[in-house]
Amino acid sequence: MSPFMASFAETTPFASNPLLTKSDLQAFLVGLLDPLASHTSPGGSRIHLGHTATHYDETAAQLEGFSRPIWGLASLLAGGADYPGTQRWVDGFKNGTDRNHKEFWGDMRDRDQRMVECSAIGFALSVAKEKIWDRLEESAKRSLEDWLGGMNDKQMPNTNWLWFRVFANLGLSKVGSHRYDAQRMKADLDHLDTFYIGDGWSRDGPEGVVQLDYYSSSFAIQYAQLVYSKLAQDEDPTRCEEYRNRARRFAQDFVHYFDEEGRAIPFGRSMTYRFAMSSFWGALAFADVSLPAPLTWGVIKGLQLRNIRYWTKQPGAYNPDGTLTIGYCYPNHNMTENYNSPGSPYWCCKSFIALALPETHPFWAAEEETYPAALRNTVKFLKNPLHIMSNLGGHTLLLSSGQQCSYPVKQSAAKYGKLAYSSAFGYSVPVGNGTLEELGGDNTLALSDDLGETWKCRRVTKEARIEGGKWIRSMWYPWPDVEVETWLIPPHPDTPLWHIRVHRIKTGRQLLSAEGAFAIHGQRRDGRALEPSVGEEFGTHENSSEARAASKAGVSGIVVLGVGGYRRGRTLRTDANSNLIVARAVLPMLIGDHSPEQGEEWVAAGVFGLPSVGEAEGAAQGWLESWENRPEIEGSLEDYVSN
Repeated sequence: MSPFMASFAETTPFASNPLLTKSDLQAFLVGLLDPLASHTSPGGSRIHLGHTATHYDETAAQLEGFSRPIWGLASLLAGGADYPGTQRWVDGFKNGTDRNHKEFWGDMRDRDQRMVECSAIGFALSVAKEKIWDRLEESAKRSLEDWLGGMNDKQMPNTNWLWFRVFANLGLSKVGSHRYDAQRMKADLDHLDTFYIGDGWSRDGPEGVVQLDYYSSSFAIQYAQLVYSKLAQDEDPTRCEEYRNRARRFAQDFVHYFDEEGRAIPFGRSMTYRFAMSSFWGALAFADVSLPAPLTWGVIKGLQLRNIRYWTKQPGAYNPDGTLTIGYCYPNHNMTENYNSPGSPYWCCKSFIALALPETHPFWAAEEETYPAALRNTVKFLKNPLHIMSNLGGHTLLLSSGQQCSYPVKQSAAKYGKLAYSSAFGYSVPVGNGTLEELGGDNTLALSDDLGETWKCRRVTKEARIEGGKWIRSMWYPWPDVEVETWLIPPHPDTPLWHIRVHRIKTGRQLLSAEGAFAIHGQRRDGRALEPSVGEEFGTHENSSEARAASKAGVSGIVVLGVGGYRRGRTLRTDANSNLIVARAVLPMLIGDHSPEQGEEWVAAGVFGLPSVGEAEGAAQGWLESWENRPEIEGSLEDYVSN
């Protein structure tokens, strides 16, 4: 298919790959690596994939394009395969570290993006020495080790970044380099271990940081610990065993972030890394961790491969030439961070680590298993990330309060501060700073003190805690004279598609409120916008106390519960490209007014979410009965959350 025609196809070049075997996964990786050739500089050291910018310099951005695919390439080579394009990267190592070459990457400075890219290089030297390091001339080896070792005396952010220096030193140690700094590596590891808070979880930073996103797992910390535990077993056995023990505990929580179709729940930053979200499962196999029940190697294989399989079927994740786009399910710069270059999405290549394993490894030898039956239709409270996980009724979601980014990140309120996040419906971000349509207000309580001209959403949450295994309770102070206390209550087996939110609003100023359900695909079967409908037809529904939308993606809705302040239903057509998963969305909401004269006001909502399953268009017939089967709140809301 020509690139021109590919842009009209609702498929990808990889959709026909069943991704069942090691050779299938190899073929997918090769399909990602091959298109990079035409974007590679003459000297091999830079890959230029686009013209959008980052907060760091263009040379570092093109180094990122060069280095991130190495996570996959090195795993492929370590597993005994060859790749005809390997020489491009060997040439890149030579020329990128040669001060006299026009493609020199530049020396590392304090807090330099180049440090991030050293982790893949260190990994490659550790697992594929013979096919990369040994092919370099002696002068090129000296240049590469000097360039990598240059980060040992530089300042680094007090975050997961320290793992990048650990990997650089690990790689230097594996090739016998004199630039290996054992003391620096031990100091970094000792400090990284202070991020650990229990049950397998680590913060992405020191005490006081309340950020436990995918960097705590697949993107960085857990992944790095597992790879280190395999590669440093002989030199650091006690720490390596501790890391494997942490992974065993963590796996029993992390499995709840994935649904039966392979999708992970989008939460936090760096969602453009896509199937890097599942790389923890491959790293678990790489490290030969003994698995806790009900996890088996067939289950682990399924968790990893189903997630990658999902991404092979998302046309918007790929340009017509097979390179990756910046975005999530489609190209989207509204949801990205200012550190996302066109090469950033190739962090997903971490999920190819299982290619380093022989076909006799239990991961590859096992038959792929479905999501564990023992974990279906469950609710689990996770005290460390302050999440309540639920997959009751076939909808995998989390309720969240208490997390926030510890430094400025674009759209951080949307990425960390929402009340709920869903594997099927994703989350939305603001695309402007004015109307509700621009707000990306799904799963949030938005407030306005200027008659709706501007809106505030929760970013900094205070006093968040799980109480009695019943709910998450928290405080939000959007203005000095406004406080909002919120209780998030998970679905119950009797009403498995509903979760409950209760808010106590105390205000010293006139406010408007807008509380959103899940944003959902907003088009009819013919591609036109959803219109008001009745029954189970695709369309929207709203009245004085509820709002709902049904489309090929399923059903989303919100209703007033209990006796509280008056709020009216509205189904809002949100601005395009605000949702991560669908480019055109609608959002059921409740709209309310709140005045200082009311004093303390209590409001509650039931939020309904029913995704479609597999290739089916729309929720299963009969869903209206589940919509009518609503949770009930008897008596006052204050009494309800006091019991």
